[in-house]
This record gives sequence, C-alpha cells and structure tokens, in this order.
Amino acid sequence: MKKSKTKPKAKPPEQTFEEVKYLRYLIDNDVPICVRLTNNEEYKGTIEFYDASFIRLTREDGPNLFIFKHDIKYIYELEA
Repeated sequence: MKKSKTKPKAKPPEQTFEEVKYLRYLIDNDVPICVRLTNNEEYKGTIEFYDASFIRLTREDGPNLFIFKHDIKYIYELEA
C-alpha cells in the first residue's frame, strides 16, 4: 500500500471581514434591525456607527444606544 503525501490543510483566516461588510450594508441602506442581547433584551432601530467594540443604534422610540458587541446575541433585519 502506498502512502500518499497530502499537504496539511491551510489554517483558516483569523478575520474574514464579513461582519464589516454586513454592518456597512446595514448602515448604507438604512436597514431597520432588531438587536437581541445575551440577557434576551431586544432593541429596534438602525445602526449609525460601529467599531471593533460596539455599535451605535439609533432609535425612534428612545435614546440612541451604544451596545458592546460582546453583549449581542444576534441581529436580525426587520421588514421595512
């Protein structure tokens, strides 16, 4: 039996930048979203700004919020 020499699999990239692309899409298109936090609180609005640590959520029914990314469970788009 012959042993075939295979290359070791390449390590996946640390950063794919998909998060950046998606957040930019949400901002550029003023997409209404809902943010669910790890404690299951939900906030609705649009993302106005983001950086490596947080997003700024602009809301109509309350003050604007700065939400740390580590507190976000998930984000979903609302129907316009």
